[in-house]
Amino acid sequence: MLKKYTPFSYFLLLVFSSFFLLASTVTVAQVKVENLLIENLANPIGLGVQQPGFTWQLISDKRNVVQAAYEIKVYSSLKHKEISWSSGKVLSDQSVHVLYEGKPLQSGQKYSWQIRVWDNSGTPSSWSEPAFFETAFFDVSDWKAKWIQPGYTEDSILRSSPLFRKQFTAKKKIKSATAYITAHGLYEAQINGQRVGDAYFTPGWTSYNKRLQYQVYDVTNLLKKGSNAVGVTLGSGWYRGHLAWDNNKNIYGKDISLLLQLAITYNDGTTETIVSDKSWKSNTGSIISSSIYNGETIDDRAKKTGWTMPGYDDTRWSDVKIGNFSDNNLVATYNEPAKKHETFKPVKVITTPKGEKVIDFGQNLVGWVMLKVKGNAGDTVIIKHAEVLDKEGNFYTTNLRAAKATSTYILDGKGEEYFEPHFTYYGFRYIKVEGIKGNLNPDDFTAVAIYADMKETGTFSTSNAMINQLQHNIQWGQKGNFLDVPTDCPQRDERLGWTGDAQAFSRTATFNMGVNNFFDKWMKDVAADQFADGRVPHVVPNVLGPGAGGSAGWSDVATIVPWNMYLAYGDKKILQDQYSSMKAWVEYMHKQSHNDLWNTGSHFGDWLFYRPDDDNSGRAAVTDKYLIAQCFYAHSTQLLLNTAKVLGKTDDVVFYTNLLQKIKNAFLKEYMTPNGRLVSGTQTAYVLALNFDMLPESLRAQAAGRLVENIKNYNNHLTTGFLGTPYLCHVLTRFGYDDVAYKLLLQKTYPSWLYPVTMGATTIWERWDGEKPDSTFENPGMNSFNHYAYGAIGDWMYRKMVGIDTYEDGVGYKHIKIQPHIGGGFTYASASLETYYGKVSNSWKVEGDKILMDVQIPANTKATIYVPSKDEASVFEGDKALSFLKDIIVLKVEDGYIILKVGSGKYHFTSKL
Repeated sequence: MLKKYTPFSYFLLLVFSSFFLLASTVTVAQVKVENLLIENLANPIGLGVQQPGFTWQLISDKRNVVQAAYEIKVYSSLKHKEISWSSGKVLSDQSVHVLYEGKPLQSGQKYSWQIRVWDNSGTPSSWSEPAFFETAFFDVSDWKAKWIQPGYTEDSILRSSPLFRKQFTAKKKIKSATAYITAHGLYEAQINGQRVGDAYFTPGWTSYNKRLQYQVYDVTNLLKKGSNAVGVTLGSGWYRGHLAWDNNKNIYGKDISLLLQLAITYNDGTTETIVSDKSWKSNTGSIISSSIYNGETIDDRAKKTGWTMPGYDDTRWSDVKIGNFSDNNLVATYNEPAKKHETFKPVKVITTPKGEKVIDFGQNLVGWVMLKVKGNAGDTVIIKHAEVLDKEGNFYTTNLRAAKATSTYILDGKGEEYFEPHFTYYGFRYIKVEGIKGNLNPDDFTAVAIYADMKETGTFSTSNAMINQLQHNIQWGQKGNFLDVPTDCPQRDERLGWTGDAQAFSRTATFNMGVNNFFDKWMKDVAADQFADGRVPHVVPNVLGPGAGGSAGWSDVATIVPWNMYLAYGDKKILQDQYSSMKAWVEYMHKQSHNDLWNTGSHFGDWLFYRPDDDNSGRAAVTDKYLIAQCFYAHSTQLLLNTAKVLGKTDDVVFYTNLLQKIKNAFLKEYMTPNGRLVSGTQTAYVLALNFDMLPESLRAQAAGRLVENIKNYNNHLTTGFLGTPYLCHVLTRFGYDDVAYKLLLQKTYPSWLYPVTMGATTIWERWDGEKPDSTFENPGMNSFNHYAYGAIGDWMYRKMVGIDTYEDGVGYKHIKIQPHIGGGFTYASASLETYYGKVSNSWKVEGDKILMDVQIPANTKATIYVPSKDEASVFEGDKALSFLKDIIVLKVEDGYIILKVGSGKYHFTSKL
């Protein structure tokens, strides 16, 4: 018999049923899955990897949450119609870089995917929200487009930017459309008057003859049924523009060319492809000249209004020529492209003693200035760029060397006009404006920072305002020099991918921003440009020729960067991809050595080390270049050995283990006395010898003591250059000299990290004294005020001062180490890092004789936490002593720390010093 319910009783039943259903859901669905990435990107378009890696995060407010299993489903459409891969339930805690194992991915295909997980209580999560990706071309035969070039005769001097145009008709309603574009040079594309994408300096800078990137765009919303038009503007860029010195241009070719393919799918399922071919038209426009170093000239009187719209009359335009180029070097874009980011309004409008009209934006940045202006036809506005003002307060550009760094805008006189460059960029804080009558209106000028669209991942702050400014300067040095390759500087006639700078800063870079893909892309060019004998060029892409390579500390980028990326991100793929390159570099050093001693070749040494102007007493910190070379020979061999272990290359493990010991023995024989003194007594010599374990255990403590004595001899100043600086404070901390490390960090007089801060720096300088105390400048032949290498101190600040690190048995912060080193008079320090697992953070605060620590460990990881204290009984988590907590394990008491083992969660510790 069916039980009857009154309307009210039925209502109550629904309410209680809903309540218990909700309660059970809350109890069961303890874990959520969010932040889905594929190849470290969120919903990428143009994925060129056929076995991509999947990453996701477990979100939970509970402690000790670990993934026990996962299930992934990949669908070959966005509507989940056909399954390309169903992993089934996989018993694994891996949630980062899980490789695709389904049906072969197809070119130009849209896919969606979902993930669910089971936690360590056996509870499954709900299926995640769908994520998607769209593949690029996997076969060169997928390209149907032809390379096209201007049909007119180019001005060989100015090389005005060419315009390419094509009008076509879409006869049906459009379901989707994807554009594939690249160029010899740089490009900006429009469809029906709207910009394609928001990236700049595409296709990016690579070793073009071997690796030319193309970009993929979803342009569905830009097209319509009926008439459409596509227009593309090109600039010479890195491909054929001036690079380096001695009128070095046309490095990759003299041509300027476009390759474009537009794939359209209609609502009825039919498809059509629009390609660059002989049907296109070409002309010049308003960009009269454009150069990476010299700037850009735009004449609005020459602009072609409406040329990217359908219906434009192009009958007087030239035809195009078909270029005969191979498509075999085409590769999909892997890293994040350059985009616009922060904007800055003028903080001050200045009339200099010379009468110059100057604007100060308050920040040394990389990008350009957007200008609003009114005037008559033919009026010319000139904007020049500088990093600093001279001692008298005048505009200073001598340190830019041959780079003109000038934007020139010629008005058409038709109301308010808007100008900004397209194919150049500047490093500047100040601009000088010419051609505007009367006072400058600050509202008409906006500076915009442009750099690779990397996610900001790290935060750092302390109780010391100057150290906070130092961190600011480190971040902006990175932003300014990570436009598309890691450049040395962004303003003068250089802006090259110097390998020594990049390796020195690479670990610091991984904290501030997500640089996994940025470095992965660049390291492929390192391997592509590596010489046949194993040498790595001084700069990558290599524009300096075959003789420029093989310097210790520069070529070691081949081993140092892949290993640092592996430590920071936990992805073996970069080690697999770069292994042959790593091995080739080590083998080059091996072959150049005699009796395992590498003392041949030309080397930069400890670049820009401390050297007084009038060094009569030998105070310059000159380190033997071959001593440095031997240290880096050992270090690269160690990293190759580490990599061989990770990749299971047992034969190489045996061989390089034996070689490493021979290298260290040769070092001791050549560079150390029996009493433990190095033949070069500099800070860099001892730092490298200690950091790379060149010395036997029995001699390390005395060597660290000699290092400390050297520092004291220079009145607690550092004397290291590019190669010694990254490791200086790390070595001091390792051997128990935190107090000395803090003295160096907090030193305010030259040479030191804070000296530039006292001089008003907003980025890291190339030289310790780029601007001297009397406001005069160092040698303008090499004096950049935006040069990130010395910012490598950031790595010590993050990993030692605040103490956020990863263990090698759980790289990528799967096994986290939290070990703060408190000192220097700081009362507070805090840092956080967004890892692939989630946020890791630690903050410590000194209150009297107590230390307060707040720690966050993301789900699916574990941590070893070092709480500063000698007394376990004085340590509390929350309001409970450690002995009352089952989810925290006390491992031991050692060297002034209570060492704890914990799972994920948030923790608040108090302890007595």
